[in-house]
Amino acid sequence: MALKETTLSGGQATSRAAVLRRLRTSDILFKSLTRAAAIAVLVLLSGTILSLVIGAAPAFGAFGFGFLVTEVWNPVTEQFGALAPIYGTLVTSFIAMLIAVPVGIMIAFFLTELCPMMLRRPIAIAIELLAGIPSIIYGIWGLFVFAPFVQKYIQPALIGTFENVPVLNSLFEGPPYGIGMLTAGFILAIMVLPFITAISRDVFDAVPAVLKEATYGLGCTTWEVFKHVILPYTRIGVIGGVMLGLGRALGETMAVTFVIGNAHKVSASILAPGTTISASIANEFTEAVGDLYTSSLIALGLILFFITFIVLAAARYMLLRLQQKAG
Repeated sequence: MALKETTLSGGQATSRAAVLRRLRTSDILFKSLTRAAAIAVLVLLSGTILSLVIGAAPAFGAFGFGFLVTEVWNPVTEQFGALAPIYGTLVTSFIAMLIAVPVGIMIAFFLTELCPMMLRRPIAIAIELLAGIPSIIYGIWGLFVFAPFVQKYIQPALIGTFENVPVLNSLFEGPPYGIGMLTAGFILAIMVLPFITAISRDVFDAVPAVLKEATYGLGCTTWEVFKHVILPYTRIGVIGGVMLGLGRALGETMAVTFVIGNAHKVSASILAPGTTISASIANEFTEAVGDLYTSSLIALGLILFFITFIVLAAARYMLLRLQQKAG
């Protein structure tokens, strides 16, 4: 069969060329806009780093790298050290993740596998609403409601339980103030819980049903299905959610400021008051008098930036290794 040769009229060819020209122009414009957006992000990030470095230069010039390992923070004598805020930031974030990660993953598994259908959506919405509550509300609630509860019930119980246990007695010693690093860790755990739960639930839903059904068919229990099928299949997504929550915990300001006690000291006890980098900056930046005082606070911001960068870089490296092992 021979196909009849068709030709385009002059008007049709002109119209087609105009359409192709318009599509080519819109494609070039779209590519330029996306490139400009990517470059703008890099420019903003570079500008932020540069401004922090310039602002922190007087502090590091005056104290050197000893600024990182000095506990003293005395605006009167202009002696500043970042050890206490760094320590408080890492300890409170560790406590928060220690609580929020297992609880968030268990909630996500319950919502995807065990929860009755009529309750699944209301519970999920309630969990996600926690992410929309302003941090200052968490701080007020923590100071006036949760801290008194911790002071009356939780801290005395911990002190009494571990007072004769080596190592742990120093971790849970001191008077029950109510406020302190443990209370701040609890508040942070509540704040990062929705992020971990939401992301874990979404990736758990993505597990093919045939894998779970086959495992149940072999006689495995619910725990074995979770341990050997769901968690290995979704570990990359779960780690991503955990890192997102950790980034929120490291940089949280107002809620922690209300309940941590704002004391520039390093204590082995997690019940003692302390401070974090964000809380120190929020508390003292408006009162900073003198270039060295202001520079020391900016240096704290630079340190927090690098801590967050290191954590996210480590997370990306971990995900890359997992992807390589998975093939």
